[in-house]
Amino acid sequence: MDASGTGGLTDDRVLLGRTSTAERVADILRTRIAEGYFPPGARLSEESIGGALGVSRNTLREAFRLLTHERLLVHELNRGVFVRVLAVGDVDDIYRTRRLVECAVVRGLGQPPFAVEGLAAAVAEGETAAHAGDWTGVSTANIHFHRELVALAGSARTDELMRGVLAELRLAFHVVDDPRALHEPYLRRNREILDALRAGERASAERLLARYLDDSRTRVAAAYARAVDDPTGAAG
Repeated sequence: MDASGTGGLTDDRVLLGRTSTAERVADILRTRIAEGYFPPGARLSEESIGGALGVSRNTLREAFRLLTHERLLVHELNRGVFVRVLAVGDVDDIYRTRRLVECAVVRGLGQPPFAVEGLAAAVAEGETAAHAGDWTGVSTANIHFHRELVALAGSARTDELMRGVLAELRLAFHVVDDPRALHEPYLRRNREILDALRAGERASAERLLARYLDDSRTRVAAAYARAVDDPTGAAG
C-alpha cells in the first residue's frame, strides 16, 4: 500500500464520471485488492479513500458493505474496515470453486477458433515480469490470465463471480514468503494452455487446466499454511 494509504486510487477517480455508485467504487477497490495494492490486514481509511475517489462517505460505506459481503473486507467494531485475512480452509474452497468454473468454461467453448488474444497478452505480461524479476507482477499477470480465460465464456455473471474469487485468491498470495517459487512454474503452464486453445484442442486445454489447478491448490494451501503458522517468516 502506498504512503498515502489510498493505493493510488486518485488515478481511478476518472473512472467514476458523473454516475458514481457504490457498485462502481466496489469494483475499483476489488480490482485494487486483486492487483495487490491493499494487502491482507490493511486498514482502509474512509477519509483517504473517499477523498482520492471523490465520493461521499455514505457511498464508500456502501461499497465497503458490498465487499464485506464478498468476503474481501471485514468490519471490526470501533476499529474500522480491514482487508480480510483468509483462513487456510478458505484457500481450499477458492480452488474448488475455480476448478468448477474454469474447467466448465473451457469445456463449453464450442468450436474453434477461440478468441485467445487476451490470454496471449496475459501470458506475455507474466513472462515480461518474470524476466524483470518482478514476482508480484507475475502474480498479477496470472490473475489476468485466469480472468481472461473465464471471459471466453462471454458471461457477465461468470465474470463477476470470478472477479471476487480471484481477488480472494490474491489475499493468499500476499502472505506467501517465496513468491517466485509459488508463481514461476505456472508461467510455462499458462503458455501450454494458451497453445492448446490456439490449436483448437479444447479437451487437451481442459486436462492441462484441471491438473494445473489441482497442483496449484496443493502448493498454495501448503505455502499459505506455513505462512499463517509462522507469520514472522512471511515476506508478503
